[in-house]
Amino acid sequence: MALSSYQFVLPKELIAQKALEQRDASRLMLIDRESGIISELAFRELADMLGPGDSLVLNNTQVIPARLLGKRPSGGQAEVFLLKELELGLWEAMVRPGRKLGIGERVHFSESFFCEIVAVHPNGNRQVKFFFEGDFFSLLDSHGHMPLPQYIHRSDEPADKERYQTVFASEKGAVAAPTAGLHFTKEMLETLALNGVSQSQITLHVGLGTFKPVQVDDIREHNMHKEPFWISAETADQLNSRDKTKRQICVGTTCCRALESSASDQGIIIPGRHETEIFIYPGYRFKYVESLLTNFHLPGSTLLMLTAAFAGYDLIMEAYAKAVKDRYRFFSYGDAMLII
Repeated sequence: MALSSYQFVLPKELIAQKALEQRDASRLMLIDRESGIISELAFRELADMLGPGDSLVLNNTQVIPARLLGKRPSGGQAEVFLLKELELGLWEAMVRPGRKLGIGERVHFSESFFCEIVAVHPNGNRQVKFFFEGDFFSLLDSHGHMPLPQYIHRSDEPADKERYQTVFASEKGAVAAPTAGLHFTKEMLETLALNGVSQSQITLHVGLGTFKPVQVDDIREHNMHKEPFWISAETADQLNSRDKTKRQICVGTTCCRALESSASDQGIIIPGRHETEIFIYPGYRFKYVESLLTNFHLPGSTLLMLTAAFAGYDLIMEAYAKAVKDRYRFFSYGDAMLII
């Protein structure tokens, strides 16, 4: 279980820096686990693969503009990056410059919208209390910046508020996008629904931990991050009563982690609100997920390990080598892979 087994050379120019003009114009690599055949489609052709009785499972989390730029009372600049809402107006956050933002310090984003540091965590994160008038998330939309991943080497733009977000996002709280869902358009989802393809939605708020690098040589020693998720009783009933002779596609590794965390050993989805720190790597026995739609992930990442567990190590590394050779676009704004 060596970390080095999941490393590969990725040319920098293959890391997508912007979304394509059309969401569903991305390429789709199709991997058939049974035959080992790797083929290519346009993403919009996915609609032709699905018919009555088939289904999608989607993560409806909504990315918040989590990066706030403000000023300290001294006039110096400061950044507050929201991580997790603890209660109304109280958040866990990362701040910069950390050495100048101790307990009691304030950061102003406007005259009537500011926060105060109320606690310092051992890991350096802060608890910040916000003071504001009106709706907090409306203020966040006005003052915040989209939390683009560090491998996107540019400042966020107005278009990112739409494009670093799925068209079905409805539950605010993520600080990273469930990127497999970015390829779907409203029109494509409507067409699928008209064709008898059902859609179930769960919520997992994607955190910065999704980008946390593995820093141990033996991946089994890696400490996985926690993420909150919930599955309603109605959704669980949908998932448990599906026709298992039909194809169900789990859209994204976040959906996969939520479903596998909530599934019993018999493959029954148990509803409720939970936190998951499940780490899926080769050797894991999947309890529920049968087909997986995902993007192309970072070398050495836990998400690459998850896809290797699902498709098989040799097949997934062959697919990644082909993706590099054929110049697929990688990471959040990149192309997609469907493993069946």
